[in-house]
Amino acid sequence: MKPVIPSDPTSVPVQTEAVDAGREEPSLHGEILARLRDYIVEGNIPDGGRVPERQLCSMFGISRTPLREALKVLASEGLVDLLPNRGARVRQLSERELGELFDVMGGLESLAGRLACENITDEEIAEIERLHYEMYGFYLHRDMHGYFRINQLIHQKIVEASRNATLLATYGNFAGRIRRIRYSANFARKRERWGEAMREHEMILEALRRRAGSELSDILFHHLRNKRTAAIEHLSEADAALSSPVPA
Repeated sequence: MKPVIPSDPTSVPVQTEAVDAGREEPSLHGEILARLRDYIVEGNIPDGGRVPERQLCSMFGISRTPLREALKVLASEGLVDLLPNRGARVRQLSERELGELFDVMGGLESLAGRLACENITDEEIAEIERLHYEMYGFYLHRDMHGYFRINQLIHQKIVEASRNATLLATYGNFAGRIRRIRYSANFARKRERWGEAMREHEMILEALRRRAGSELSDILFHHLRNKRTAAIEHLSEADAALSSPVPA
């Protein structure tokens, strides 16, 4: 099964300057949003910490207006809380909230897997297969940043293949709220658990190839349950470290 080959970019008609100018601002907004999201997800601001707007504006080379627009989007994703007239802070989840969110995510991905097997195209399976092997390369090189990015994209592609707009929107809302802890838990993951996660992804891909909806549904739910356990363990360890007395 061959992956889809993108069309030759030289065959795309040249756009007018007016159209290009109209696209520049959304492109800049998307870039700022992605950089800010990554900065927060990767743990550069502690849980519950204030977002340092002045520092980030200097770092990104932007004014406060586009930064605050990006923060509004991240607030809608559940990654930050907006404080009236006081900027924003990184949202802090309790162990109970985290467990509930992962349970809901498990249910959503389970349903998405079942529906995806009814609706997915050969081309979409080929794209997910390509992403799987790209992720495997990051796994072999212990590149957590690359691994996490492609991992999230694979899960997103499966949900998109469900052809259910309501499910996709709901999934996006919950995924944003736990993205930060998923990233942190991945970094803290023991090598054996990381290997187990890769094996689970191989099972996901195999079930998808066969369009085995019931099987894929169960695999995805179990996969999210394992991520739930790892995330809660990581949160408990982080809380214990913070509460431990500092040696004199």
